Formats: sequence, structure tokens, C-alpha cells
Amino acid sequence: MATVAKPTTPTRQIGAPPMVPRIAPREDLNPFRIAQIQFDMAAEFLKLDLGLRQILRTPKRVLEVSLPTKMDNGQVKVFTGYRVQHNVSRGPGKGGIRFHPNVTLDEVKALAAWMTWKTATVSVPFGGAKGGVVCDPKRMSKSELERMTRRYASEILPIIGPSQDIPAPDVYTDAQTMAWIMDTYAMTVGHSAHGVVTGKPVSIGGSEGRGEATARGLLYVVEEACKLKKISLRGATVAIQGFGNAGATAARLFPRRKQKSSLSAIPAVASPIPAALIPSKPSATKSVPEPLWVCPAPRASPTTSCSP
Repeated sequence: MATVAKPTTPTRQIGAPPMVPRIAPREDLNPFRIAQIQFDMAAEFLKLDLGLRQILRTPKRVLEVSLPTKMDNGQVKVFTGYRVQHNVSRGPGKGGIRFHPNVTLDEVKALAAWMTWKTATVSVPFGGAKGGVVCDPKRMSKSELERMTRRYASEILPIIGPSQDIPAPDVYTDAQTMAWIMDTYAMTVGHSAHGVVTGKPVSIGGSEGRGEATARGLLYVVEEACKLKKISLRGATVAIQGFGNAGATAARLFPRRKQKSSLSAIPAVASPIPAALIPSKPSATKSVPEPLWVCPAPRASPTTSCSP
């Protein structure tokens, strides 16, 4: 009678180096779990009360809304939106709204938590909040975006306001988006409410310099980090990932500090701006610095070098 040999499990001999598994464990990239791990480490360092830890690692309020939107072709499409208020103990919630096809609830929860830590760190009287809509704004017309934005504003309106929660621009949202939210809020409550959002157009109460505030803050952080590390920024090459509001503005601000600025080969979005579509003259757009090095994103890698 034929017998089948059983597979043998390899054994490590005494004194031999430990066996390395063939498949490395997958890294947990869930943003909310990462935020909680970061908090747990800080809480342990600060020896926070266990009850306080439970409060601070959990969002205060999570709202998920459906957004039926009439598209330009006459059909109705339902988008999903979120608004998370992580903590409002120190003041109204503060945090941006992002429009992106990869938005998830865990991402919004993590960003809301990080807003809590940021406002507390710089001691401004705000809490942490964040919002997002699962959509692809690059495939939507301006009128479709307006209808979706106004519907989103009306759905989250019960929990936002100058003394409750103050949205702001984020990924693929801008001053126009904030103007639509502000107008929708004002129509509902029956009076103007300029404080319901930040990042709105200057003509309706927005702040000068708000558009480049994020990139300017990045510039200051880099300068201070280089001082700490004793790195000279004069003549340095700066790699910038992405060409959105923050990246493009940073590329314009860095050369003013007498550094050479370049775009990184790693795109920040799924469909980056092709190099051929970026004007070569700085006068063509306010976002393009001089000089500017651009790497075509489709064939780029983290180590791709850029040439002028």
C-alpha cells in the first residue's frame, strides 16, 4: 500500500540565527488607529488619568449624512458625507472639509483628533473637528459641486455654527466652497453669519493671507527644524510633494528665502498635474515659482531626480 509523506516543518538548529518569515506582517495604516496609538504614547508620557484618556481617545460626535445631488445629466447621485467633532471642551470645533473619492470615516475621525491636539498645542480657544465628502470633484462640474456642497451644509447645519463648529477649506475645497456653506447657513438661520466658516473670500469677510497660511506655516517649521539640525537653507534644494494649495504655494515661498525649489517626484493625488500642463513662465500663474523643476509623475519614483 502506498503511503504519502507528510510535509515536515523546518526546525531551527540550536545556535542558528532566528528564522525570518517569508511574508512580512502588513503595516496597519488605519489613520484613526494611528492617531489613537500616538495619543496613548503621549498620555503614558504625561501620566494622564485613565478616565481622561478614554474621553480624549474617543470622538464626541460623529455624523454621517446622505447627499442626494442632481447631476447635470438630470440623474440623481447620492454622495456620503461626514462631520466629526472630536472634542469641543476648549471651544467650538475647528477643522476643514475635504472632497475626495478616498475619504473614509476613520480618516475624518483621525483628522478631527489631530485638530484637537493642534489647537490645544498653540493654545487657541477651539476644539477639534473635521469633515469630508466621498466624491471626485475633478469629475464634477461647478454647478454639481455647488448643489452637493449646499446639500452637505444643510445636512450638517444642526451641529455647526460660530459657537459650535467652524468648518474650513481642505483637500479640493476652497474659498468658493466656504462661500456656498456660509450662504446656505445664512439662508437657513435667517441672518448673515460670517463666523460660521473660515477661509471664505476676502470680499465677504475672509482674512488676507488665509490662502497661503498653510504653506507659510510649513516654511516656518522647516526653517526652525533646520536651525535645530544646524542645516543651512541658503542654496538648499527643497523637494515638495504635491501641487495643491499647500505644495504650490510652498514652491513659490521657498525661493524667496533664497533656496532652490523643486517639485517632488511623488504626486500627492491620484491624477497629478502633468509637467506639460504647467506654464513655464511665473506670470502665467501665481502658484508657479521661478525657477521650477518638474518631474512627470507617471514614471516617477521616490528617488527620481528632477531636471530643469
